[in-house]
Amino acid sequence: MRLAFLGTPEFAVPALDAIAKAGHEIACVYSQPPRPAGRGHKLVASPVQHWAEANGLDVRTPASLKDEAVREAFRNLGLDLAVVAAYGLILPRAILEAPKHGCLNIHASLLPRWRGAAPIERAILADDAETGVTIMQMEAGLDTGPMLLTERLAIAPGATATSLTSELSALGAHAIVRALAELARLQPEPQPADGVTYAAKLTREEGRIDWGRSAGEIDRQVRALNPRPGVWFEASGERVKLLRATQLPGPAGAPPGTLLDDELTVACGEGAVRLTELQRAGKAAQPASDFRRGFTLPPVLT
Repeated sequence: MRLAFLGTPEFAVPALDAIAKAGHEIACVYSQPPRPAGRGHKLVASPVQHWAEANGLDVRTPASLKDEAVREAFRNLGLDLAVVAAYGLILPRAILEAPKHGCLNIHASLLPRWRGAAPIERAILADDAETGVTIMQMEAGLDTGPMLLTERLAIAPGATATSLTSELSALGAHAIVRALAELARLQPEPQPADGVTYAAKLTREEGRIDWGRSAGEIDRQVRALNPRPGVWFEASGERVKLLRATQLPGPAGAPPGTLLDDELTVACGEGAVRLTELQRAGKAAQPASDFRRGFTLPPVLT
C-alpha cells in the first residue's frame, strides 16, 4: 500500500523500519519539527526524522496540521492509509479522512485502559501486571477508535519506563506489519465502555517524592518517571534527583523520611527504599557510595 507515516520519538522508529522492510510504499514521513537541545540549544531532528532522511524518505515537519496548505499537501499524496505512532500532534478530521482507508494508530496500551499521553508510565505507576499494544482506527476522540488487533505483554518485575518502552516499541512494529498484511480480513471492534482509564500527561510535580507513601509506590515512581519528568526530593535546600532505588522492608515505627543507615536507606510510610543512584543539580549521576562522600543528607528527608 501507499502510506504516510506520522511519528516523532524513538518509540516509533522500529515501526517505520518494519513497514519499509515489509515492502510498503512510504510516500512521506511526518514528524514534529526539530527542537533545541543541549547547552548550545542547537536544533536537533527527531529520531523518526533522522531515520527517514538517512533512508532517503521524504520528510515534512509542520508545526501544526491546522493550516489548509498543509492539509492540501497531505491530501495530494494519494494515500491508501496513514500510520501514526506517538506523533504528538492532534490530527484534524481533514487529515483523518484523507487516506482511502483512514489512519491507524499504534497505541502502547491495551485499550480502553490508558487512553492518552503517557500509557507506559501510568501502567507502571498503577502496578499493572500486563500491558500491550493496540492497533486502532483513528477518529476524532482521544484514543476512542475501534480496535483492529491487540498484542499483550507481561510487565516484568523491575521494569522501567525505558525498558518497557523498548519492549512495546518492538511489539508495536510487529503488530502494525501484521495489521497491514491482514487489513482486508480484520474486523474493527468497538472499544468496551467498561475499563476506560486515562493516561494524563506527566507533570514535573508528580516526580516529587512523598516519603509518607509506601516503598512500593516510591519504587514504581522511580521506575516510571525517569528520565522524564524525573524523580526528586529536597535536601539542605537543594533539589536531588533519585535515578535508581531498591525496595526494602523497613523498621516499624521509624518516621517517614528518616535516614536509616550509611547506605542511604530511607524509611517510607510502609517499608523503606535504598537510594542507589542520585544526581545533584548541575552534576553527573553518581552511585550512592560516591554521592555520600560529597554530600551529606540530613537525618530526616522531607
